[in-house]
Amino acid sequence: MKEILYNKLVRDKIPQIIEEAGKQYETKILSDTEYLEMLDKKLDEELAEYHRDKNLEELADLLEVLYAAASARGYSIEELEQSRIKKRETSGGFEKKILLTKVIED
Repeated sequence: MKEILYNKLVRDKIPQIIEEAGKQYETKILSDTEYLEMLDKKLDEELAEYHRDKNLEELADLLEVLYAAASARGYSIEELEQSRIKKRETSGGFEKKILLTKVIED
């Protein structure tokens, strides 16, 4: 019998998918503090996957984890979006592809 250790946050339906594949698994329900820590690790994991694959699915995974992180920290998706829009209005977006190379001060 082969065991693979993961110790990572997974989507809610993953245990069901594993079971339907005829495999056994172990899970743990995280405390709020552990959950926040694992969400941060999951963000890093999903960002690394996006950097590697650069596809829409990985962007969607990043967005899902961002939504979960916002919710876990007490923010709604609407608040997250409002904050994004406010920042865009004050500082702009990234459409102009500007690379800041230096700032000269007197």
